[in-house]
Amino acid sequence: MVDLRIRHQTTYRYRQPVNLGPHRLVMRPRESRDLRLLSNTVTLSPDATVTWAYDVAGNAVATATFGVSTDRLVVESVSRVELSAEAFPVFAIAAGAIAFPFQYTDDEWTDLGALTIPQYPEGEPSLRAWAQGFVASCPTDTLSLLKDLNAGAGGTIAYQGREDEGTQSPSETLSLGMGSCRDLATLFVEAVRSLGFGARVVSGYLHDPSRTLLGSADAGATHAWAETFLPGAGWITFDPTNRSVGGANLIPVAVARDIRQAMPLVGSFTGPADAFLDMSVEISVGG
Repeated sequence: MVDLRIRHQTTYRYRQPVNLGPHRLVMRPRESRDLRLLSNTVTLSPDATVTWAYDVAGNAVATATFGVSTDRLVVESVSRVELSAEAFPVFAIAAGAIAFPFQYTDDEWTDLGALTIPQYPEGEPSLRAWAQGFVASCPTDTLSLLKDLNAGAGGTIAYQGREDEGTQSPSETLSLGMGSCRDLATLFVEAVRSLGFGARVVSGYLHDPSRTLLGSADAGATHAWAETFLPGAGWITFDPTNRSVGGANLIPVAVARDIRQAMPLVGSFTGPADAFLDMSVEISVGG
């Protein structure tokens, strides 16, 4: 078990005072059997009225509304968590799902819903064909297939941190041969969906005191990975960026059908079109 303090601060600067619209904050870590949230404090400058709710995926979402104009907005979330995920987890996969292909139960299929449906149109090169290339035989071991695809994504695509907005389509990532953690997570999720699995994207923080994992050296960056649902075992964590399985070094904040639904901070302002000056993000994860 490790006790961690996570600080996530975002600063917006404007050339002149602007009126801020409602801002959506997704920065509170998700509690689970492997993660205990000890505290979470959100502060904003200028002051705001903050209301909390859970979205359809069970993510804690804060909405901030402002009553004054400002030329600077600072949003800071400070959390303390206990992370107890095992470094080498053993998954109790149900007997009927040990070999691929398998069928989800009717209830599982209904509840997984859109998480089984690819969100990007098939392009060139073909994501479906790329994913099928990891199926050694029919039947084949389910967990081995997912591990191979996870390692294959990280081995095929060169990691490249990107500060620009948006996520590449899986075909674009395959074509370029490079991508950020969110591009790799999207590639993996869409690939396993094309094979019939239920999967979701996860956004959060990466704990890496050794500074050896990809993504940990990117100042001001959150991390993205994936989860796949297997009967008996539940949601299994895959980090294609680092070709790892399990959540020993991962602090989830939001799960989503598409990574754009898990953005940490989204908002608007009213003012001149050129009023926005710049944005900076600082993130620290440590003991």
